[in-house]
Amino acid sequence: MRISVIGCGYLGAVHAAAMAQLGHDVVGVDVDPAKVDALSHARAPFFEPGLPELLREAADTGRLRFTTDMGEIAGAQVHFICVGTPQKRGEFGADLAYVDAAFDGVMAHLGPDGVVVGKSTVPVGTAERLAQRLTDAGSTATLVWNPEFLREGFAVQDTLHPDRLVYGVPAGEAGERAKAALDEVYATPLSEGTPLVVTDYATAQLVKVAANSFLATKISFINAMAELCEATGADVTSLADAIGHDARIGRRFLNAGLGFGGGCLPKDIRAFMARAGELGVDQALSFLREVDSINMRRRVRMVDLAREVCDGSIVGRRVAVLGASFKPDSDDVRDSPALSVAAQMQLQGARVVVTDPQAIDNARAKWPDLSFAETAEEAATDADVVLLATEWTEYRELNPEKLATVVRSRNIVDGRNVLDPATWRAAGWTYRALGRP
Repeated sequence: MRISVIGCGYLGAVHAAAMAQLGHDVVGVDVDPAKVDALSHARAPFFEPGLPELLREAADTGRLRFTTDMGEIAGAQVHFICVGTPQKRGEFGADLAYVDAAFDGVMAHLGPDGVVVGKSTVPVGTAERLAQRLTDAGSTATLVWNPEFLREGFAVQDTLHPDRLVYGVPAGEAGERAKAALDEVYATPLSEGTPLVVTDYATAQLVKVAANSFLATKISFINAMAELCEATGADVTSLADAIGHDARIGRRFLNAGLGFGGGCLPKDIRAFMARAGELGVDQALSFLREVDSINMRRRVRMVDLAREVCDGSIVGRRVAVLGASFKPDSDDVRDSPALSVAAQMQLQGARVVVTDPQAIDNARAKWPDLSFAETAEEAATDADVVLLATEWTEYRELNPEKLATVVRSRNIVDGRNVLDPATWRAAGWTYRALGRP
């Protein structure tokens, strides 16, 4: 099948390469010439495990190409809209300018039986509005909403072998035709038994933001428990283990620490709240304000812990921050808790040095006033305190005896609760962590 993918950022680049790998003839379109050039030469413009190999394999088949020319999508049967929906400046709501621009571009080249597939995370009601535009233009093309569920660091796996597929389709014959087209697109994962949910536009749009809101709530719940643990002397990690054995709760996403960041969860829950307000049901999601607040408080508490181990002041103290990306196996620094903590400490007078295996360039572009190091050892040299802020494997496996040879003071704050306190304390370190005694 001939497919176009509009927007070749994180979502679109992975989707385009995966669709080619599944046997389709794919053209990816983006407005950024540098990004298009990189992808055209099978170079990933961002760090994502497995994507470089997927791009090379797809390129070798001759079924994948990238361009800045929207006219190249003419003749494609299915058009995927994969552009970003960032948070509006100064507001909670989502900025749909990129979605609308992509839709305008697709409409100009739609065939009579074309299928437009929205994958971007949008406020409920967006699909209905776009579908009405097709009707008003007299188009016989059909809009489908097919939300994405990618996890950074696992995006290739999540696209080729998704844990579920969701189609939001209109009623009647048009919806049946559109479903058949998507079934052909996803024939391989469907043949592997991937669950399929076929529903209406509104439900399909709500799935992604509802899922992200639930995960954010679970993370903030255990971080709220961490605050109580610190006040009572309890251990939040043991608490999470104990309640996680309850099958109704589960242990995943019950890891107390610096909380969530990135380009999805924070902006998605805020846009969800904003849309609920527009619909007059803002009280239904009022709890998400506290979820957001708890998440942001963890960053402040991380700074407080560093100050405590530095005898009450971080002014003039050298602080090593291990991690810049918002999560491991990614170079994404959008709303990164690690960088937020680093910037707060520098503003409060500390001399901060940040390191990360993949995200230094992106971090430097966002926070040029911070200092950066290539390795954990370099960052920790003469440090008064070391902060583990992103749980990269190489930081989890640090040797406390070896690291002790370069620091000024053996103080470590474990912002992700991934280190063994006994091991570090046995090596002479003062170990502190969020929610642990």
